[in-house]
Amino acid sequence: MDDTDQVEAAISKCGHFGRTVFEEGVYNITRKMTWDLVSSRVDLHGQLSFKPDIDFWLNAENTFRVVFIQSQASWFVVTGRDFVIDGHSTGGINGNGQPWWSFFATRTRQDGDGRPISLTLWRVTRGTVRNFRIVSPPFWSNAVAESVDVIYDGMYVNASNADPMFKGKNIVPNTDGINTYRSDSITMLNWDITCGDDCLAIKGNSSNIIARNIICRGGNGIAFGSLGQYANMSDNVSNVMMENLLMTRIDPNVQPNMNNGVYFKSWDGTINGSPPTGGGDGPGTVTDVVAKNVVLDRVSLPLHLFQTNGGHSGDAPSILQFKNLNFVNWTGTSTGSLFVDLECSLAVGCPNITFNDFNIQGPAGQTPRFICKNVEGVSGLPGNVCSFAGKTVTC
Repeated sequence: MDDTDQVEAAISKCGHFGRTVFEEGVYNITRKMTWDLVSSRVDLHGQLSFKPDIDFWLNAENTFRVVFIQSQASWFVVTGRDFVIDGHSTGGINGNGQPWWSFFATRTRQDGDGRPISLTLWRVTRGTVRNFRIVSPPFWSNAVAESVDVIYDGMYVNASNADPMFKGKNIVPNTDGINTYRSDSITMLNWDITCGDDCLAIKGNSSNIIARNIICRGGNGIAFGSLGQYANMSDNVSNVMMENLLMTRIDPNVQPNMNNGVYFKSWDGTINGSPPTGGGDGPGTVTDVVAKNVVLDRVSLPLHLFQTNGGHSGDAPSILQFKNLNFVNWTGTSTGSLFVDLECSLAVGCPNITFNDFNIQGPAGQTPRFICKNVEGVSGLPGNVCSFAGKTVTC
């Protein structure tokens, strides 16, 4: 059964200055779909279930390519202004991701290969998504691009492998909770994410971002990046406030990874190929970031910054700069003794990194270690040991 026509007809009738109500149940969606919403409300009590037809969706004609970075594909795009989509904690999207995960477990994955983003907000002004569920996303669960004044309040994401052949393996990479891109004033409140990759990913030209009350179950933690992939475009990120974050390791049979608390990454300063799978030498700045009230549960590396994504030995250093990063009230446990690994570019360094009440517990009997490379103006770590001009200090 195909419900796409019915769903689109309801939105076409009530999506401008009206209210659309979808009762509980499953709505089968068989092709790409856009909702254009203006001064309206959608009550989605049921699930939009996207057909698990891999060959169909990998055909570029069958998806939208509105998220410029890495030529990513979308099967469901919401655009417009002054709207509310309320899932009432029962409604949302079923991506039927298991066939995708099992299929790509033995095949090469590449950015831009056509795996679809589940929910894309594109060119939205003053939109709210509330109490929404995304289960089994084949790829990124959410993306917000070229948008302003968006609130996500209550987002549940679950990408959990159930194929016994891959028990205990991470076959759900790229199932990010969200990627923000070219957007301003994006607020994420009360998220619960189980995934095999970035819980949240703050990508280029994201500003005035708030993330509060976020639970990340497995995966790679919260990411800034990757940045600097496009040599002719600046990636600027500014004014990011994240607080009340929990990064927790879960049953390894479901998801073996819990790699980072928060991490920052950029491409290096040499162009190696072209996007979406290659790139580098992009300029930009990441500044004024606060990560506050962070609890870690058996995370592999609490805080990591590196600027060699996609690079090779002998490449030029990155020209993208991270600065004014603040880490406040971190507690919990790490599975290793290395708590902080900051490896900034020799070309630009990382000015002004501060720690306040950074209290992580590592394995018994192991001395905590902190690596700082090309960091200028750090405070709050033992001995204030970080340095600039190419020197690496480990303590």
